[in-house]
Amino acid sequence: MPIKKRTIDVVPIEIKKNDKVEVIAGKEKGKTGKVLKVLRDRNSVLVEKLNMIKRHTRPSPTSGQGGIVEKEAPLHISNVLLICGKCTEATRIKKTQTGEGKWVRACKKCGELID
Repeated sequence: MPIKKRTIDVVPIEIKKNDKVEVIAGKEKGKTGKVLKVLRDRNSVLVEKLNMIKRHTRPSPTSGQGGIVEKEAPLHISNVLLICGKCTEATRIKKTQTGEGKWVRACKKCGELID
C-alpha cells in the first residue's frame, strides 16, 4: 500500500520580505525581527536572528571543515504579526484600494498604508 504524502493547505500571506514582524506565540514570543524569506508553500517565514537552530555539518570538499552551524528555522505565519511603521505596534492587516484602483496593505489600528 503506497504511503500518502500529507499536503499543506496554502493560505494567503500578507507578510513580505523585509517587513518588520513580532512573534506572538512560541519560545520567541515578544521578540521582533526582519523577514528574510517567505516560504509560501509551507505557510512560514524566516525571521532574522529568531528561532535559531544548530545544524551539524559533515566535512566535504566544497565546504571544507565541518562543525556546528547556527541558522534560522522557519516560523509559522500564524505566529507572527506585522509591525506598523506609524504606530509601532503589532497589528493585523487589511487590504484597501487607493484612488488609482491599486490594492495596498493598511494597518487595522491606525489605518496607515504599509506599502
